[in-house]
Amino acid sequence: MTAQARRVGRPPQDASHRLARAHRILDAAGDLVLRWGYDKTTIEDIARQADVAKGTIYLHWRTREELFAALLRRERVEMLTEVRRRIAEGPGTLRELLRLLAVELMRRPLMRASILGDSEVLGRLIRRKREGTQGAEPSPGFGDYLAVLLRHGALRTDRSPAEHMTVLASILYGFLFVPRMMPEGHGPPDERLAELLADTGSRALEPGVPVPADDARAIARATLEYVDVAVETARRKLGVSLGTEESAR
Repeated sequence: MTAQARRVGRPPQDASHRLARAHRILDAAGDLVLRWGYDKTTIEDIARQADVAKGTIYLHWRTREELFAALLRRERVEMLTEVRRRIAEGPGTLRELLRLLAVELMRRPLMRASILGDSEVLGRLIRRKREGTQGAEPSPGFGDYLAVLLRHGALRTDRSPAEHMTVLASILYGFLFVPRMMPEGHGPPDERLAELLADTGSRALEPGVPVPADDARAIARATLEYVDVAVETARRKLGVSLGTEESAR
């Protein structure tokens, strides 16, 4: 079949070409949603920015919601991949994990908007997300990670795992929300805010006594393994959104 005979808008047979095009569309969507917000960003706008036909976008995603879900999934993969790279270079403690997660969240406007439920940026997408879920779920493997910390003396024993997660979530959301409520220029810079979040989180969850060297090494391994699970889970979900991996049945 000649190129002229192909149906207009048919996806390229080259999987790498198709994937590159999907990422180009997501790049355009990310730029526009940060500029105008989700509610004002149309498929036509995205197609024009990405230099593709409107119908081409629907070859990748059936709806605008699916496109933006893919965008947020890609942001999560990029965030966790960077956390994984940096955690491998450091002490691998809970405090360092919290600091790196906070740093990456704060430097990624879309992830921050998703975590905070910022309707100015994500509009109806956030409202539908709220309506469709019963609440935030902990990251895969986080309960197991807390169990390792407890076993190696790096977690307070006077609270249940659910209580630890409640405290940690309260600290995380509090540090992300409060700066928005303060007068402009009165809050600390993002890097310092991440340090404060990590310090508060570690003081709230850890027993406050040094752990032996063998335990510290086991904790570092567990921290890296936890992030590896989070990265793999995020990549698998992104693969489903990009059509490079089948959805789990």
